[in-house]
Amino acid sequence: MNAVDAVKTPSLFANRFFQTILLSNVMLQIGIWVRNFAILMHVADKTNEDPLAISLISVAEFAPIFIFSFIGGTFADRWRPKRTMIWCDLLSAVSVFVVLLTLLLEIWQAVFFVTLVSAILSQFSQPSAMRLFKVHVPGEQLQQSMALFQSLVAVFMVVGPALGVFVYQQFDISWAVAIMGIAFLLSGLVLFRLPADKAEGGTEAPPQKGQFRRELSEGVSYILNSPVLKPLGLTFILAGIAVGISQSLGLFVVTERLDKPKEFLQFMMIVNGSAMLLGGGVIAVIAKKISPQQLLALGMLVEGLCTIGIGFSQNVALTMALQFLAGFFFPTIHIAISTMILKWSDESVVGRVNGILNPLFVGTMTVMMLLAGMIKSVLPLQIIFALSGAFMLIGMTVLIPLFWLKAPESEAGAAQPH
Repeated sequence: MNAVDAVKTPSLFANRFFQTILLSNVMLQIGIWVRNFAILMHVADKTNEDPLAISLISVAEFAPIFIFSFIGGTFADRWRPKRTMIWCDLLSAVSVFVVLLTLLLEIWQAVFFVTLVSAILSQFSQPSAMRLFKVHVPGEQLQQSMALFQSLVAVFMVVGPALGVFVYQQFDISWAVAIMGIAFLLSGLVLFRLPADKAEGGTEAPPQKGQFRRELSEGVSYILNSPVLKPLGLTFILAGIAVGISQSLGLFVVTERLDKPKEFLQFMMIVNGSAMLLGGGVIAVIAKKISPQQLLALGMLVEGLCTIGIGFSQNVALTMALQFLAGFFFPTIHIAISTMILKWSDESVVGRVNGILNPLFVGTMTVMMLLAGMIKSVLPLQIIFALSGAFMLIGMTVLIPLFWLKAPESEAGAAQPH
């Protein structure tokens, strides 16, 4: 980029696209967190805290990632991204209001439908948003924009649970569902401010036989032929294993290693969430000074060491300090991954790259969360957390050869899927 281009690059907050997508995401986060906790508490009340019924909420939330992520990513590359995002939010709002009518008829099981539909639609909306980031945010501002988005997520990780619980306890599930619907509707309406889709993105020819399979295969080939995206996929798998092993066993750290009541876990989560908020803000400031692959490696290094330390620590102060450190650096992982996908993917294939890579992490994490209980029955907690940390450190070493690679200056520099 020459000096003239640098001068002309506007502030990120002056970018109409970024303003719009940030405001839309605030609306979505309100709807998502009210949905998550209001539905959780409602199902717990209706089923007398039946574990199977409560686990079905997670199934409704995560199953669409496996089933629809590939599909959503492929169609996101084919459809107009702005229109896709608007329709997804409006359809989510419609589904919520339909469920509200069923609740008035006292069919409480319909609340599962809210989570399922919004989770499915997000698999189409999220990769479309990634495409628009690629188009409307200058390359040197991508990492900063991802950091600011992660900060927004961290804010709602701290205040979201309290918001969801407050809405449910002060009103009832019907009001909570109504608030969800209004939030999704407002998000969709805000998205009308987005810049118009490019004309070439709107030429949606009638689908041909075998077109979807061919387009998906092109996405897989694109990743396998990329010197950055291929090792990033391996890193996704290793990080998913690491997070899945340790994430569901945090309660045992409290009760076995720290000898505290299970209620103490909430304080560890508050420390971790507050550190994530602070970390995301700091990274937004220094984003231009470090490459995304180095940022990702740093995050995985710190996460790996902190996980090992938490597993062996029996000191409350030390464990809390490690929780803070892990929370502070955790945003680096999400920020760097999103930035790498955007920088090393052509705009025409961003949706498929995102749709293929994301299930690698979520899939391995979910499998390991299911196996964590069995692993806990045969291995001591220290060894389990040491293994989790080791997988994260191995994932970090995969990134070392990428430190000296530079992203293409423009879309022309990225490999083309066709």
